[in-house]
Amino acid sequence: MWEALAFLLQVQIPGAPEHRVADIFKPLASPAASELNMAKLTLAITGAIFVVVGALIVYTMWRYRRKPGEREFEEPPQVYGSNQIELAWTVLPVLIVFVLIGVSARIIRGVENASPPPAPNVTLHVTLIGHQWWWEVRYPAFGVVTANEIHVPVTHGSNYVTYFRLESADVIHSLWVPQLAGKTDLIPNRENSTWIDPPQPGIYLGNCAEYCGTQHANMLLRVVAQEPADFQRWAANEARPAVNDPSARSGRALFESLSCINCHAVRGTRAQANFGPDLTHLMTRQTLGAGVLANTPENLRNWINDPQRYKPGCLMPAMKLTDQELNQIVAYLETLK
Repeated sequence: MWEALAFLLQVQIPGAPEHRVADIFKPLASPAASELNMAKLTLAITGAIFVVVGALIVYTMWRYRRKPGEREFEEPPQVYGSNQIELAWTVLPVLIVFVLIGVSARIIRGVENASPPPAPNVTLHVTLIGHQWWWEVRYPAFGVVTANEIHVPVTHGSNYVTYFRLESADVIHSLWVPQLAGKTDLIPNRENSTWIDPPQPGIYLGNCAEYCGTQHANMLLRVVAQEPADFQRWAANEARPAVNDPSARSGRALFESLSCINCHAVRGTRAQANFGPDLTHLMTRQTLGAGVLANTPENLRNWINDPQRYKPGCLMPAMKLTDQELNQIVAYLETLK
């Protein structure tokens, strides 16, 4: 039964050359496993209610069917008032509701109040900020800012746990990475939190789970779980300023002369804005536009030329560049690794 439900509830997430699947019935972290147990209990109870109600309807249709010799619209015998029936459909639903409330509260409390590991050096803190329609990812301990891709160390064999501080820059968003943790809201002017402990390296797909506007469905996210040594190398590279490649000097000068620097930051250059994603190491990311395109030179060119074609309603305008200017900008951005 669970395999059939898993097939129906698989989350198809684009943003790569092939579609990838995040299966909510195959949890790979502690919070998601706890929430799956709660989901199974809820589905079992509601499934039993469905079967009982369906059986009663079928029985009633058969028991009070029109019999030979009865007139077509003759009303069957009626029952006016039954203390037993009234008690049953009042007490049983109340008991079921309180059982589900109790189980939900216990699991939510267990997830929210999880104690960090004893050694502080194995706890990673990440600040995740939701925007319309992309994710800002900050690593305060490393001075790193990136977008739409969260790199974390795996827990297996290292005791690493990643804690998220969740914020919103505009409307309510919601973080949901099905195989790692359940839905947790990002609310304006309020801090929320959650945590994950992925047990093995891999790419875990997620998305915004609270309707937040036109491109809500394309506010996608990737969690890249790495071995601790690989994560440390990634963080060290991300903490460096942008490479000043002499071969792309004209593209950098053009980039700094355009309104790009009013929205984006590239550390080590004049671009220091934070309205849009930080581009310092743009080409180390797997996707563009919060998952709508794979990050390739061709897609990067198309995205800069007309982002509204791929993500209608997004806040990035078409820059109306000439082919030569577009080539220079793309050549420069390709050096940001």
